[in-house]
Amino acid sequence: MTTVTSPLAGHAIGLAAVPDPVFSGAMVGPGTAIDPVRGPSTAVAPVDGVVVSLHPHAFVVVDGEGHGVLTHLGIDTVQLNGEGFELLVNKGDTVTRGQEIVRWDPAAVEAAGKSAICPVVALEATPGALGDLRETGELKAGETLFVWQ
Repeated sequence: MTTVTSPLAGHAIGLAAVPDPVFSGAMVGPGTAIDPVRGPSTAVAPVDGVVVSLHPHAFVVVDGEGHGVLTHLGIDTVQLNGEGFELLVNKGDTVTRGQEIVRWDPAAVEAAGKSAICPVVALEATPGALGDLRETGELKAGETLFVWQ
């Protein structure tokens, strides 16, 4: 069982509210989404594990059970070509839950015309594999988002 914690402070809104059909349709996997607090902030690791994919706008950490968790910072933010994002770890690094991964500013993302909404997805999980899914309410970084059975 893997407990996935919030990589960001903000408001839980659920995947269905994400303005992107790939995420809102759970095509990459089930999970939830966060409307982050505006202003400079840092996305942190949602689980202990290895950073297997790392881009300025998105990262995947795979835990010891082989569960991969995708954190996507904003929607269509790949089009910003890394502008406004600062990587704090390297691909292949072993990280601990709560460790800083990417520094960014959701307000700057919005100023660039993109959505700051952040999907957090259990890659290749079945929809029924997630419990205690947070889809409403305020979140602090490090609070439980869902439990992956």
